[in-house]
Amino acid sequence: MKKIYIAGFDVFKPDSKEIGKAHKLTCKTYGYEGLYPLDNEIDSSWSKQVAREFIYTKNIELIHSCDIVIANANPFRGDELDSGTAFEIGYAKALNKQVILYMDDTRAYKEKLTCKASDILDTKGMFIEDFDFPLNLMFGDCEIVEGGFKEALLSL
Repeated sequence: MKKIYIAGFDVFKPDSKEIGKAHKLTCKTYGYEGLYPLDNEIDSSWSKQVAREFIYTKNIELIHSCDIVIANANPFRGDELDSGTAFEIGYAKALNKQVILYMDDTRAYKEKLTCKASDILDTKGMFIEDFDFPLNLMFGDCEIVEGGFKEALLSL
């Protein structure tokens, strides 16, 4: 049975454990084993440094053990996807894992950007990437699916 690492900012939602259980059940329904970051519990007595190192190490182990990564690439705290998720995607690609991203809105990045000062510059004077792609061009080797987790899974 192939294993799917479920990446994304859903781990920060109040109902994150329920979301993980639902995604894992969807995986099981379609013949996969879902691996969710919150499968590894931290001890509330740990220091922040110990907890941080534990979470990092365990998530890296899950990525190594999976065959596929399905990641929530929707905007998180701004116009961009979660930086931790971006790291996990890049790490998985470096390991030659199949990576599927799902997004509610797959229009070109330039069309969705909320901090535009002009057609070519953002409000900080930086050039706006314009490659008719929904994310930074470095995600170009990932499959991008419009919709949610189930739609991404069904694209396999």
